[in-house]
Amino acid sequence: MTFLFQPFSLKGVTLKNRIAVSPMCQYSANDGVINEWHQVHLAGLARGGSGLVIAEATAVSPEGRITPGCPGLWNDSQAEAFAPVVRAIKATSAVPGIQIGHAGRKASANRPWEGDDHIPVGDPRGWETIGPSAIAFGANLPRVPRAMTTADIVRVREDFVSAAKRAAAAGFEWLVLHFAHGYLAQSFLSDYSNHRQDEYGGSFENRSRFLLETLEAVRKVWPDHLPLTARLGVIEFDGRDKEILDESIALIKRLKTLGLDFIDVSIGFSTPTAKIPWGPAFLAPVAARVRQETSLPTATSWFISEPAQADGLIRDRKVDVVMLGRALLANPHWPYRAARELSVDRAAWVLPAPYAHWLDRYRTA
Repeated sequence: MTFLFQPFSLKGVTLKNRIAVSPMCQYSANDGVINEWHQVHLAGLARGGSGLVIAEATAVSPEGRITPGCPGLWNDSQAEAFAPVVRAIKATSAVPGIQIGHAGRKASANRPWEGDDHIPVGDPRGWETIGPSAIAFGANLPRVPRAMTTADIVRVREDFVSAAKRAAAAGFEWLVLHFAHGYLAQSFLSDYSNHRQDEYGGSFENRSRFLLETLEAVRKVWPDHLPLTARLGVIEFDGRDKEILDESIALIKRLKTLGLDFIDVSIGFSTPTAKIPWGPAFLAPVAARVRQETSLPTATSWFISEPAQADGLIRDRKVDVVMLGRALLANPHWPYRAARELSVDRAAWVLPAPYAHWLDRYRTA
């Protein structure tokens, strides 16, 4: 029996299988507006047979972009540009999702192939960065952000709310709040980046406040029948793994009480000195603990590439959905390959009918 190709239902949405396209930045938008490349990219991945296709990290405000090439949802023109991409994804029977976030102190950076570092101060392509405290990330991102005022915090929270409304209007059916990877929400949670002395800093409860308030505000406007999910960096690999993971699980439980439906387990990336043990499905044991202790459906990513490996993660109840990135870029039809390798009867059914028709008819050719 295979597990990877079982449907997965959450709220009013059903994924045809447990394979999800992880949000992968393309750095190819113009003024936050996506273009033909994004349609080719996302529709192509959907056509390959994945059950869920999540659009890349999309900024809730201009200052929230990672780079000048990142997409946004801070105006209606940006939402309108997403609408045909959403329709193209749905045409393949995949579920369209989007990840919204704010890059915080990691914003105003050059695209990876143009340096992957902060745009110099004074360069007209860049902008002011903000964060919970005036503390730089370091390494290739040395710019010190401006410490946010309470008014800034309220404004950004409302930016998340507005972006969520636009995501729903564009037709997305799965919303991911980007609370990971050292971006703004994660930097509020982490004591590497949050040295505030007010109600948003200091104790774990205070450092959690921005994330809790943001999710609660978004929950009020995101349709009840659609999944509201988050990607959270639950571990830093900095020598304090137990402490940080314990805190992260406590936070996820609080988020659940406020309406979180699903959690994607990832890495904090709050410090450039972390010793990350890269290896096949290395976050799976962490995700399994999160799943067990929070009773939330769970996903994870990072170095999941083989069909038997992915199927085993579902079978062993480590995760409910696998998030794939580079494996799908290398082969958008990875789900069909997986079905064949796992001996799924009539493997072509994982693809849209016009493809399945040809593969089934000539499967012995």
